[in-house]
Amino acid sequence: MVERIVKWLLAITAFSALASLLLIALFVFKEGLPFILKTGLSDFLFSSHWDPSHGKFGILAMIVSSLAVTAGALLVGAPLGICGAIFLNEFMPVSVMRIIKPAIELLAGIPSVVFGFIGVTVLAPFIQHNFGGAGLSLLAASLILGIMILPTVISISVDALAAVPNSYRDGALALGATKWQSVHMVTLKAARSGILAGVILGMGRAIGETMAVIMVAGNSVQFPRSPLDSVRTLTSNIALEMNSAIGVHRQALFATGVVLFVVIMILNAIAGVAIRRKIRGK
Repeated sequence: MVERIVKWLLAITAFSALASLLLIALFVFKEGLPFILKTGLSDFLFSSHWDPSHGKFGILAMIVSSLAVTAGALLVGAPLGICGAIFLNEFMPVSVMRIIKPAIELLAGIPSVVFGFIGVTVLAPFIQHNFGGAGLSLLAASLILGIMILPTVISISVDALAAVPNSYRDGALALGATKWQSVHMVTLKAARSGILAGVILGMGRAIGETMAVIMVAGNSVQFPRSPLDSVRTLTSNIALEMNSAIGVHRQALFATGVVLFVVIMILNAIAGVAIRRKIRGK
């Protein structure tokens, strides 16, 4: 009897989470799709002229900026996170790793506004002084987001590496491989699906981040032609203008949310296919 009650409680909890996500998606699509159908998909997606006061709602520049910032964050966070995970799990003493790993995971709980504040006061002036530009730029946003996704990538990658049986490592060493050859040729390949999952979660964190990006990206609606250019992402655009938006302008912001939702779904689908191919290729 108790097991049946627990089973039903767990099922209700799982379906309630799914229902909440479905309701949010339905609400966003209900508010945004009519605008897209009225304006036209080509005018909305393939125009970069965003001027709500004159009825111009093109988001192409913001789509490109969002993808560029996310790619930059992955270029910073993914290699550092994977290398850090390898060092923690394969080369650091277990007693030390058990202290450092929870400390790294605590970084994920730091509010994004703190990272944004550090970016505004330290990183942006450094970029402006050494590289030029305004400082608040695509480069600054990519670096801040790259640091923000590090805890996610490191934590999941460490768990994936730790799940590899020690017999794999012992077998490689017994065949004459060095420690690094064992890690590179055996451990990493065995844990690659889990590591890729960590990178995907980091990507989701980067593309959905708002506050830190608002503070360090500069928020100019333009195509990024240089890492030093000021940019505005889709999430930043929604957060900056939703408070004062009414009528068609408000519908356009919900339509932006629809596009962001679809972009994230496409990226997750591509990543899911990549993970399945990696697993089959083992």
